[in-house]
Amino acid sequence: MKVLFAGGTGYTPQFSGGVQSSTHHLVEQLREHGHEASVLAALFGDGIFGFKARAKMKLLRQRAVIDTFPGYPVVRAWFPWEAAGFAVKRLQPDVAVVQCHNSVPIGKELQALGVPLVVYLRNVEFHELAGDLRELRSALYIANSEFTARAYQEKFGIESTVIPPTINPAFYSTPTTGEFVTMINPYNEKGFELAVQIARECDEIPFLFVESWMLDDEHRAEIERILAPLGNAKLESRTNDMKTVYGRTRILLAPSKWEEAWGRVASEAHCSGIPVVGSRRGGLPEAIGDGGVVLDYDAPLADWVAAVRRLWSDKVEYERASSAARLFSERPQLNPDRQFATFMDVLNSAAQRQGLRKAS
Repeated sequence: MKVLFAGGTGYTPQFSGGVQSSTHHLVEQLREHGHEASVLAALFGDGIFGFKARAKMKLLRQRAVIDTFPGYPVVRAWFPWEAAGFAVKRLQPDVAVVQCHNSVPIGKELQALGVPLVVYLRNVEFHELAGDLRELRSALYIANSEFTARAYQEKFGIESTVIPPTINPAFYSTPTTGEFVTMINPYNEKGFELAVQIARECDEIPFLFVESWMLDDEHRAEIERILAPLGNAKLESRTNDMKTVYGRTRILLAPSKWEEAWGRVASEAHCSGIPVVGSRRGGLPEAIGDGGVVLDYDAPLADWVAAVRRLWSDKVEYERASSAARLFSERPQLNPDRQFATFMDVLNSAAQRQGLRKAS
């Protein structure tokens, strides 16, 4: 089977995040099983990569460019829905998995081209869909959490197959020196402001803040300005090798302010037996589960501080929480082989459904 992942966000090396990591893992699984996989994504014009892509588009006078930077084909365009025809002609997908930004306009173009659709629902920011999912009449749906599935059922009457973000434990499981309480992605919507308050109160504990979504120079300078007076906190740049982060982490802090659809970093940390202290927002409690402590975002600061300090200083409690986190990471719901089998069932159903529609 030839599978095209299509969305309106950027893709590696121009953009990285949970969606890109999960997509890459699915691509790897598809290729390991003898399938072909490719990506249709948004192009950003900045940096050397963007400059070369712009020049190539201009030289060839086409709306998209294609590269194999991650080891498989990636079609990039300013407006991915306008490049759907280009991608279909070049890659000839048997099915498309549409996800995140501009899912509706991209899905409509692919639908018009006769490509079977699966929509992977990875967040609950409905405005990012850029339309009404009910226009994608032939689509089947996957949601990344029970929370996400409920949200789309209530909004659009959609039934979804729940498959949490796919994770290859080999990329994240590592011994850890336990040097830091770590927060990944220091944006305010991810709970950066609350994390800073916790770090300020826990001045005896080292805190590590790690870039995930790319920070522009102004934003980075602002974060460094906020952290500088603390003395026990530092910011590190993003990395493609998360073992270098989890290998120094004792506790993962995920005090998200917005409604997370899942909380991939929690699942990644659990692979190394790292417990998570996180907020009761969206699907994040599903991701943390038995592998940590869940608090209301608006809980008293003292409650957050107490949860962090207990895991940091109480050896018996930490060992219990660490063992629980590792065990939770091994639950059937997150078994990669089981997830992939379910994923393929949905893709095959979409392809068969399209075939039946054509026959009728």
